[in-house]
Amino acid sequence: MHTENKPLAGQRIGIFGRGGSGKSTCTVLLAKAGYAVCVVDADSTNEALAQALGADKTPDSLLDWLGGTVFSGGPVTCPVDDPVPIVGAHVRSGQLPSRYFGQTSEGIRVFLAGKIGPLGPGAGCDGPMTKIARDFAFETDDPAPVTVLDFKAGIEDASRGVITRLDWVIVVMDPSYAGVRAAATMKPSLDQMHAGFLPATRHLASPELVELTRRNYLEARTKGALYLLNKVPDADTEHFLWQRLLEAEINVVASIPEETDLRQAWLEGAPLHNAHAEAEAGKIVRALEQERGAFAGGRVALP
Repeated sequence: MHTENKPLAGQRIGIFGRGGSGKSTCTVLLAKAGYAVCVVDADSTNEALAQALGADKTPDSLLDWLGGTVFSGGPVTCPVDDPVPIVGAHVRSGQLPSRYFGQTSEGIRVFLAGKIGPLGPGAGCDGPMTKIARDFAFETDDPAPVTVLDFKAGIEDASRGVITRLDWVIVVMDPSYAGVRAAATMKPSLDQMHAGFLPATRHLASPELVELTRRNYLEARTKGALYLLNKVPDADTEHFLWQRLLEAEINVVASIPEETDLRQAWLEGAPLHNAHAEAEAGKIVRALEQERGAFAGGRVALP
């Protein structure tokens, strides 16, 4: 895309899917689609996203910059227990020390929410990393960057409320029964949020936190969800998957083939490049620009 026409500028796109589905591959492909982009590695366990993007370094974590998790005496809490936004999570260019972000030759900035492994035994859950992904924003002069967030496997992070701060959700499916079922599980959760269903709040300590949580969902910015296939080995498999997904009322916008060079790049910790896969990622971008995701027509209001 060119600078004079940037319909996605300033938007936030979250990538979800089961383990091994290829979320990080999709993240890299979308990041290289022509916009000014910030990538947030919000997967608390997986590694090597910065290398796959071709960044100059793996950055120090935003968790360190913000002071650590509540489980180790720091200020960053889990969004399920404490929905209050993180103080100082919106940062302008020039305010964040360079060790907290990497950069690629295309100008993509790479941020790391945090990894749970280095925190040691008894560190608690990784909810604080999810909260950082929910709240962190890197603000620059025009054009406003697209923020692409690569979440950990499964739908746990989505259920923690992070989707309320996303403009778009992308669900990545690998060619397996489990991959299709994971997408079918994610769909009703997104549909319910769009329809105005509110999250559980009985565990919250005060009426103020209950009200904040409810307001976060009622004011959710999410425009819709898109679904894509990844690691598809052949046309017959693709056709079979499309049929099964249509039965689940899931429309697929792109199908990324199984490519040996992508697998080899992940094995070697090298940057990802593949023309066919990048062309399929272009379909995703065009669908986002045209707002062709599920329920993009507007949020259903509560009575």
